[in-house]
This record gives sequence, structure tokens and C-alpha cells, in this order.
Amino acid sequence: MLHPKARALLDFMRDSGVAPTHTLEPADARRLYRERRSVTQPDPPVVAQSLDLQAQGPHGPIALRLIKPILPRHVDATSPLPVLVYYHGGGWTIGDLDTHDTLCRELANAAACAVLAVDYRMGPEHRFPCAVDDCIAATYWCRDHAARLGLDPQRIAVGGDSAGGNLAAVVALAARDAADLPLAFQLLIYPATDMRCGAPSHTSNGQGYLLTRDTMAYFHDHYIDNVAHDLDWRASPLLHPDLSGLPDAFVLTAGFDPLRDEGLQYAQRLTLAGNRATHVCFERQIHGFITMGRVIDEANAAVVMCAAQLARALRP
Repeated sequence: MLHPKARALLDFMRDSGVAPTHTLEPADARRLYRERRSVTQPDPPVVAQSLDLQAQGPHGPIALRLIKPILPRHVDATSPLPVLVYYHGGGWTIGDLDTHDTLCRELANAAACAVLAVDYRMGPEHRFPCAVDDCIAATYWCRDHAARLGLDPQRIAVGGDSAGGNLAAVVALAARDAADLPLAFQLLIYPATDMRCGAPSHTSNGQGYLLTRDTMAYFHDHYIDNVAHDLDWRASPLLHPDLSGLPDAFVLTAGFDPLRDEGLQYAQRLTLAGNRATHVCFERQIHGFITMGRVIDEANAAVVMCAAQLARALRP
């Protein structure tokens, strides 16, 4: 059964005449996504530091935001901080550093780690694999500049939600294959893992639960300009032939999400390949709920759960 507060949000959006994302031009979709956060997201918590930075990537500068937490008293404030490199959701088309700033702050404070948020290039202006290239470059930049930023290069995690979960999984695979960037953890929040969109939940949850098949097609077509790329593991990490030797993973899914089954499938393949992977499904929830803690209380429980998994993985 759908959570009553998720149902109330969906009804409110319908009654308020909120335009479905797939009916909007990307610029308008991005603006509305930014504006909506004041309705659904909690107030951003106070952190010790928020610093906007820039990395150089293969396609030009990449905007970053480094968030440092308010540390508990028992944590040594003089030691380098572990860090989560975070890639925001939004279908590789919408979203930015601001749309996910509250979530990144929450994770930083709750896990006692730094968070480096990445403003990667998006479609339709920058098609696949530009987002992948930016996220890989930003993660290596984090390692290379860790010392001057007060970060621990031996305790780097990657994470993201939805499209960002896709990118986190891809970065983890690329780092393993390169064998020069050991990562400590993957935080995969309702990740997109298979661009073919053929899992049963794409049908059962494809209409009526915020993220629809029409919206997924809109995002896909703004990101992918050649259907053959759907089979590239950098777009569909579930299709990589070898998922062994990857960092520990926490995969969170939502019961009324079209992406539910492919997230579960990815967690299962990670485990079968010999990795430590934990999967938790919030059965009553919709796609995108983790940022909606102002109106959906289970979002706050999900953040705490993610932060606990992250803190355990990054413990020295």
C-alpha cells in the first residue's frame, strides 16, 4: 500500500496542476525542480563549512561543493575527514548542487563525513557519456586534492540518487577497472541500472507515482542519442559482464518506483559476484522520496539509514 503522505503529495501535485516534467522544456523543468524543493524538502541543516570549488574535466570546468559536517565531540576534529562524492539525481537532465544541498548536508552531519557534490554536465546540451566523464574526473580530483582539503584519500565513497545512483555505480566500476582509485563504499539510492527499462516494475509502477514511463523516456532521450548506447555498461551498469571486486554497497529502493526492480537486480548481482551488498526497499514509497522529508516522514528515516551505512563503511 502506498504511504498516505506519499499519496497526499501526489494528490496535491495533481490538484495544483503541476505540469509533468516530460511536457516541459529542459530549462523550465530545471527551474521548477529547484523551486519545488522549498515545498518538500526540510530546511537545510547547519554544517561546519560549505565551499564551492571547481575541478577540471575532459569537457571543461566542473562545479563542486564541499560540505564539512559538525562533528560529534568524540570525533577527532584534527584528522582528515572521510568523504562521500555525491552525484545528484534528475534523469541526467535536471538537478544541480542546490536541489540536493539539503540531502548532502544531512548525510554529512549524520555520517560525520565530508560530502563533495558534483554538478556534472547534463543532456540535452551534453549527451552521454559526458556526465560519466565529469563524475569520474571529479572523483579523481577529490583524491588528488584530498590533502589540501583536509580529506582522507583512503576513505572515499561514491553515491547518488536515481541518475546519480547510476553514475555512482559506473564510477565504482571504472575505478575498479583502472585499479588506481580504491573506493570504500557505494551508496546507491533507487539507482537506474538498465537503460532498456524492461523490468516488471516499469510496467506496474509506470504511471501514477510521480516518475512515469513518459518522464523516463524524456530523460533517456535527452541523455542518450543512440539507442545502441543503452547496452554500454557506462549507461547500464547492470549489463557489465563482471561485477566482482567492487566496494561494499547499500542499495535503497522504493516500492512504487519504476526503478525498483533494476535496483534490486543490481544488488543481487553485486552479492552473487562476491561483494557485500545490502538492499532495503521502502515498500510504501515513490521515486525521489528521500529528499522530501518536509512532507514524507519516512524520508528522514531513509536518510538516517543511509548515513549509518556510510559511517560504518568509512570508519577508520
